[in-house]
Amino acid sequence: MNTKQPRGRNGLLALTLLLAACTADAPAERPLAGTPIGGAFALTAADGSTVTNDSLKGAWRLVYFGYTFCPDICPVDAERMGRAYAQLERAAPDLAARLTPIFISVDPARDTPEIADEFAKNFHPDMIGLSGHQAAIDQAVDAYLVAATREPAREDGFYLMAHSAYIYLMDDNGDPVNTYDREATPDMIAEDVRRWMGA
Repeated sequence: MNTKQPRGRNGLLALTLLLAACTADAPAERPLAGTPIGGAFALTAADGSTVTNDSLKGAWRLVYFGYTFCPDICPVDAERMGRAYAQLERAAPDLAARLTPIFISVDPARDTPEIADEFAKNFHPDMIGLSGHQAAIDQAVDAYLVAATREPAREDGFYLMAHSAYIYLMDDNGDPVNTYDREATPDMIAEDVRRWMGA
């Protein structure tokens, strides 16, 4: 297992998720309303363009932080996000057209924007992969209250990244709506996204 729950300042996310669970029966209010998740970032796409919170305005987003060398968690989570998006395409294509699934690497030393995007497109052709230099990744990680730490390397130089693993739903202004942990199936994610986007 190469994921961990946030500690310290990132412990806000754990509290946020607990509060979200407590308000799950109140669909009129977004579970993450008022939480400090999201904000400014500037990452690089495979074509070399800069993607920012502002450049994504107008599009709802499903956002996941991981890395392409991840042996277990990240491929499973990216697949869940891709399948949820595909289900939304079939059930509500008008909503899917306003939603962008995004994979953000927390391992820029190995994941170039091209590698991150190739990884993302394994799970859906419309999923975009983003990376950048370390300072840019740190800014995005901090904005989303993500925990991401490089573990000690093996003798051959290979290393794992310990990181929190949640799929975030952000609205078209970049404000947080909800988050999905590993218990959320593609069906559950698609249904919940459809509910909030159609609200």
